[in-house]
Amino acid sequence: MRSRLEIRRLGRMPYAEALAMQRELVEERRAGRIGDVLLLVEHPHVLTLGVRGDGGRSHILAPAERLIALEVAVHEAGRGGDITYHGPGQIVGYPILDLKPDRCDVHRYVRDLEEVLIRVAADYGIEAGRVVGLTGVWVDGEKLAAIGVRIARWITSHGFALNVSTDLDFFKLIVPCGIVDRGVTSLATLLGRPLDARDVEDHVIDHFAEVFA
Repeated sequence: MRSRLEIRRLGRMPYAEALAMQRELVEERRAGRIGDVLLLVEHPHVLTLGVRGDGGRSHILAPAERLIALEVAVHEAGRGGDITYHGPGQIVGYPILDLKPDRCDVHRYVRDLEEVLIRVAADYGIEAGRVVGLTGVWVDGEKLAAIGVRIARWITSHGFALNVSTDLDFFKLIVPCGIVDRGVTSLATLLGRPLDARDVEDHVIDHFAEVFA
């Protein structure tokens, strides 16, 4: 049986602060002082780098002066994957889960995160899915949600970023996730109308609880 899942809605929080919180919670979870936790947060504009190769620095297209002018920070994340963007209008989820004893499968964990977000999209009448060989959730070849995780001794951190009403122009500053031939989309773009972020968060929580029951 899974432990009881605690949900923490953090609102808007700087990336570095959320990263420090994750690291602290990972240690608390490993020591058994807390149960599983799902952090939901929105970040100010930030580019986050993965651990593969140069982390994605070569996929930053904008000069440093432009990033400064747009108030876009750059942070090393310590997760898998390449560079990605986080910002207003995006729901970022950081599950701090102990996958032991029955979910010790990295690929299954990533597929389960994708499944959560595919179900959220379906709630809004959007048929989202997977692309063979690529991580994330896609609609007609465009990425709706990015996934980048870290798993250390089967305790998870980092997670997913779902574009709700994100300003997609910020993705033009980079080659998102190092994938040159695919675009990025959002729920609001696909639906042609604004959405209530709190409502979308509710759907994320419901489906996360279902998939990771």
